[in-house]
Amino acid sequence: MKTFQKTIRLKPYPRGFHLITDWIEKEFPELKEIQIGILHVFIQHTSAGLTINENADPSVRKDFETFINDLIPENYSRFIHNYEGRDDMPAHIKSSLFGNSVQIPISNGKMNLGTWQGLYLCEFRDNGGSRKLVLTAIGN
Repeated sequence: MKTFQKTIRLKPYPRGFHLITDWIEKEFPELKEIQIGILHVFIQHTSAGLTINENADPSVRKDFETFINDLIPENYSRFIHNYEGRDDMPAHIKSSLFGNSVQIPISNGKMNLGTWQGLYLCEFRDNGGSRKLVLTAIGN
């Protein structure tokens, strides 16, 4: 059994949903050493999230952004936690809804995603800054 773990820092992204699949494969070459296993990706932040979805048509990512902002508006008058701006509490709720980790099968040294699947960074802040991911690969 092999185990690899690495913490990587993403560049700052604007608010929205961003494909990071290729970037993770590039930054975590240890994946190539595992034939069968699991990749766990964890984001160390409470105002961003991770999800897996459509990797081909950018309009899907735009629709995610539109819908989540309609669902959890920044102008909701009952939010109390706004120390870092209007997007503060909405970002925390969005992060909890999307989640802070994903698990992806590893097959033959690569993430075994479906043809149309990609890993998204879900950036919920206007100025979230760089984000840290902990990547853990376990397998044979």
